[in-house]
Amino acid sequence: MAIIAEELYSLLVPLKSAKLIVPRTCVAEIIRFSSSSDEDQSDSWLRGTAKWNNQDIPVVSFEALCGESGVVTGGRTRVVVFHPIGGAPDCPHYGVLSEGFPQMVKVNREVVVLDEAYRAPEDAPLICQISMLKERALIPDLELVEQKIVAELNRAA
Repeated sequence: MAIIAEELYSLLVPLKSAKLIVPRTCVAEIIRFSSSSDEDQSDSWLRGTAKWNNQDIPVVSFEALCGESGVVTGGRTRVVVFHPIGGAPDCPHYGVLSEGFPQMVKVNREVVVLDEAYRAPEDAPLICQISMLKERALIPDLELVEQKIVAELNRAA
């Protein structure tokens, strides 16, 4: 008999103008952001690398990946390190810039409502937006994010 979890531990990852919600198991660690010499402060969505576990991992600006511009890192910026979930076989661990420290939440059916009016920008790696209690959060398509990372890393190589 299959066991169905009634609650899912998740992280609300604050972005510039929205929040992502991801299962806690997708996240390896949250690290402090520090500017690196290869950091790209343009509107490019691939923002250089961060040191994590003695390796350089690519760092993504999720807002820029969704077509937003003007994303600037600052003193509150963190890097949420993700385990690759299989969207692309060669994808390394990668980081997503966060505007502050993510918040742990427990999600269940009683508090989550699909926002049917939300329309994601075209080509954005988003599945949908949900409402839960007083929060709105975007559910990212992490498989698509990983495919884009691998394509960009292969292009740059």
